[in-house]
Amino acid sequence: MSKKLKIVAITNQKGGVGKTTTTVNLATALVSLGEKVLIIDLDPQGNASTGLGINKNSRYNKDIYSVLSDNCNINESFHETIIPDLIIIPSTIDLSASEIELSSLKNRERRLLKSIQAIDIDLDYILIDCPPSLGLLTINALTAAHEVLVPLQCEFYALEGLSQLLKTIEMVKIKLNPNLQIMGIVLTMFDSRNKLSEMVEQDVRNYLKNKVFDTVIPRNVRISEAPSHGLPVLLYDTQCYGSKAYASLAGEIINLNRRKNES
Repeated sequence: MSKKLKIVAITNQKGGVGKTTTTVNLATALVSLGEKVLIIDLDPQGNASTGLGINKNSRYNKDIYSVLSDNCNINESFHETIIPDLIIIPSTIDLSASEIELSSLKNRERRLLKSIQAIDIDLDYILIDCPPSLGLLTINALTAAHEVLVPLQCEFYALEGLSQLLKTIEMVKIKLNPNLQIMGIVLTMFDSRNKLSEMVEQDVRNYLKNKVFDTVIPRNVRISEAPSHGLPVLLYDTQCYGSKAYASLAGEIINLNRRKNES
């Protein structure tokens, strides 16, 4: 693995917060800024794979489940996307069985890390789209990652559950991955017409301070439409508010990493 490689787990145990949407569109935006990116679809629902137009029939035996179960070398599991320099290891429903299968294995929390360490291509970022739970798959992602990105929906219960996620991250840091850091919180589904969104944003920023990205992802119909076409929103409609927001987020992340490397 390259020393410059940044492995980011994108996670929130609450579903429907824009986790997969953020993974796919952030990856696309990073590529547009000259980065080479791999997405690992670690969610049995496989939505990131579908959102990038990966045919379901082509995924079997070359998916993340096959990698974790030692039936496929990780370097043989890469699927090209329509976006140059963006590849993906897709997911299938078989992955839903892995929580049980992995639980009896030695070093079960480090299966994904071991696989990633065997990657033999040059990459700038690996983005891991985690399932909406704090089970063994998410623990594997946190053990393998350098940093965690948390999408947080602008809704009334936004901060509920976040404390549990932060405790899990701290537990992984103590027991499995001492270098794990929180990259930041990205607020999603922000509705400027709704006072509640503004109140949630203020609460989150007061609570988490500089851990919250300046960029806020708006509630945008084009973001919702894009996956049904097998496209990231940045290709589906380059000029919509959602595309511009993810481009802004990618710029923030690159600048953040540049400052860390210089310090």
